[in-house]
Amino acid sequence: MSIVKSSLLTKKKPEKSLLAKKKSLAGRSGGKISVRHQGGGHKQRYRIIDFKQDKVGIPGTVAAIERDPCRSGFIALIKYADGEKRYILATDGLKEGSKILAGDNAPIELGNRTRIKNIPAGTVISSVEFFPGRGAQIARTAGAKVILTAVDEKNAQIKMSSGEIRLVKSDCFATIGQVSNFEHSSINVGKAGRKRHMGVRPGVRGSAMNPVDHPHGGGEGRQGIGLKHPKTPWGKPALGKKTRKKNKQTNKFIIKRRAKRK
Repeated sequence: MSIVKSSLLTKKKPEKSLLAKKKSLAGRSGGKISVRHQGGGHKQRYRIIDFKQDKVGIPGTVAAIERDPCRSGFIALIKYADGEKRYILATDGLKEGSKILAGDNAPIELGNRTRIKNIPAGTVISSVEFFPGRGAQIARTAGAKVILTAVDEKNAQIKMSSGEIRLVKSDCFATIGQVSNFEHSSINVGKAGRKRHMGVRPGVRGSAMNPVDHPHGGGEGRQGIGLKHPKTPWGKPALGKKTRKKNKQTNKFIIKRRAKRK
């Protein structure tokens, strides 16, 4: 079992005014299970994150770097010059006492947020808006980043970590640097009990079930699935099935598709 111990994290309790209730739905929608293998887990309080960062031109100071149970990246408590406090997604390299600024005139420095048209090509960015005014929608998880490859007056091209190249409006805001806690992907959970604390219930292999319960079930001893492609318990294709709609509205913003898995 392994954990991430960061020297940047502060041992303070979360800001009470920025907490909200978080009800555990255990994967249910309308009383019926819509997502399997969820339930239990430690009680959590949701941290209200300022994804828009609309306090334009008001400098802020990082009061604390905290761990958020609801997300993989760290969060930063910002105290602005007018006295207001807000949580934002912490950029890798931010620490207690760091200064940040959001706005058109924000310098190209770690943690600052400005319009994409003001950022030079080749810069690593995160928390990118997909449409102006919507707030951060792209690259928000631990260690997430995109590379700004080209910028003009109206549009900009960003390259995702998957290799996909997308088109976004150059008026959209983005944060300089990548999201913190890039070591999150290397954590070894180590034991089943820790997964239960996370709210993840046990999953059973389809091949271990009876034929009535799963398309892979049945047979004496260990058997192959006996099908051309693996299936879900409801007989739908489980791997490689394309789920994106062919006429999806945002298809026009994709310049290059992500690389296919081998």
